[in-house]
Amino acid sequence: MIQEASRPDLASPATVLVIGCGDIGRRVAALEQQAGNPVAALARSASSAADLHPRNIEVLQGDLDQPASLKDRSAAPPEVLYYLAPPPSSGDDDPRLRNWLRSRQLLPRRFIYISTSGVYGDCGGAWINEDWPLNPRSERGKRRLDAENQLRAWSRDHGVELILLRVPGIYGPGRLPVERVRQGVPVLIEADAPWSNRIHADDLAAACFAAARRGRSGQAFNISDGHPTTMTDYFWRIADLYGLP
Repeated sequence: MIQEASRPDLASPATVLVIGCGDIGRRVAALEQQAGNPVAALARSASSAADLHPRNIEVLQGDLDQPASLKDRSAAPPEVLYYLAPPPSSGDDDPRLRNWLRSRQLLPRRFIYISTSGVYGDCGGAWINEDWPLNPRSERGKRRLDAENQLRAWSRDHGVELILLRVPGIYGPGRLPVERVRQGVPVLIEADAPWSNRIHADDLAAACFAAARRGRSGQAFNISDGHPTTMTDYFWRIADLYGLP
């Protein structure tokens, strides 16, 4: 649960910047717009920019892999920055985040970073909370932990409030393994299947929105739907939902 913070409310309207304005980023942007807040987003390509313009999102052109393209162009710093951009697909660190942080002169008041529950590594099926030791085994988890560590140091040095959201698998429209179930790909018997957590895309967006208004700087939150299941049960539920054998 994201607890109330001992901090003033956000400015009204609060300027918002989204880095990584894909599916979840657009959902977060819509929530902020419904709250009356203007939203800007970083777009790497012309096609990405064309998708954002009809949503009344101000487009800032830039590429996280090209540091020279990341110059501050806003007239004022954002009240809230949501960072949802993924790291590169290989390596143990996140140079994209490093490029972004090094380019900033106009600092946000609050920085919301979407991490992964993979930073905990293999927990052997144990029930864990945010105090569980961080020991990622996969490169993906290591990249996210590197990003968390970068942000903790940067936010401390620059006086920016930081909230970390550690997210498991995301489900929702376009995010279900329907074709896998339809093709009858074998699954483990349930007794041997690992447990896993998930979060609906809308609920994750709502958690991001809440984190911008609640919580204490420096806190991390595990974000899930509160209904862990085995992966086998998850596939069975999808089969039932779509009437598949």
